[in-house]
Amino acid sequence: MAIRDVVRGRIDWDRLAGVFREFARRHDREYVRVEFVEADNWLSIPCVVDDEYFVKVITPQNSVVQSLFTAGRNLGAVSSGTGGFFERADDPLTMAEHELAATERMREAGIDAPEPVEAFEAEGLGVLVLEYLKDFRTLEDCPTEEVADLAPELFDTLARLHEQGLVHGDLQGDNVLVLEDALYLIDATHVRDAGPDARAYDLACAIGMLVRFLDASTVVEAALSAYSPEELLAAREFLDFVNLRPDHEFDAPEVIGEIEKVAA
Repeated sequence: MAIRDVVRGRIDWDRLAGVFREFARRHDREYVRVEFVEADNWLSIPCVVDDEYFVKVITPQNSVVQSLFTAGRNLGAVSSGTGGFFERADDPLTMAEHELAATERMREAGIDAPEPVEAFEAEGLGVLVLEYLKDFRTLEDCPTEEVADLAPELFDTLARLHEQGLVHGDLQGDNVLVLEDALYLIDATHVRDAGPDARAYDLACAIGMLVRFLDASTVVEAALSAYSPEELLAAREFLDFVNLRPDHEFDAPEVIGEIEKVAA
C-alpha cells in the first residue's frame, strides 16, 4: 500500500456513497457519475463528478496531516527569522471552507482560478466543490521551452495577487495549471497574515519551483520583470527553507548567488 494512501485515510464505500448521494441531492440530480483522480494529493481524495465538478473529499485524518504540515511550515518560517503565518484547519469541513474562501479571493483579485461552487459536510467528511477545468496541463507537464516562456507570466500573476494583499501559500508545479495559454492557480492555502514575510515566502516558492526546470539566471531575470531586487532579497531568506520541501529540491546557493548578483 502506498504511503500516500495511508496518509490520506481510507474511506469505506458506504460513506463515500453517502457523500455523493448528498452531492446529488444538493445539485438536484437523480444520480452522479464519479471518476476518482490518481494524483499526488496527501490532503484529500480528489475526483471528478459528471465531468463538470472537481471534488475533494477530506477525511479527519487529512485534517490531522494538514495540521502537522502547517506546524512544520510555521517552524520553518521561524527558522528563517520570521514568525509563522500559516493557519491550520481543525477539522475536514474547515479545510474545505478555507480552500473555497482562498479560491474566491483569488478570483475576486482577477487571478484565473477554478470557479468555487461550495463546501459542505457529509458523513463526517469535508467536501469541496470547484469547477472542473478540462484539457489542462500542469506546469510539471510542460516542456522546458514552454516553462521559460510562461515564467514571466507566472511572476506577474503572483505579483498581482500580492498587490491585492493575498498570498497563495503553497506554490508548486502541480498547483499551476496551463489552459489555453492562461495560467490558473489552484490549491491555495490559508494564511493568517498575508504580510511581507508571507509574500516573500510565496516568491521563494515560485523561484524554487521554476529552477527545477530552468537555470537560476533565467528564473531570477523573469522574477525581476515583476519584483524589485529588494523583494528578491527578502525571498532569498526563505530559499533554504523552501529547498527542504520534496517538491522544491534545487541548488539554493546558486539561486541565492544570482539574486545577490542582481541586487548588487
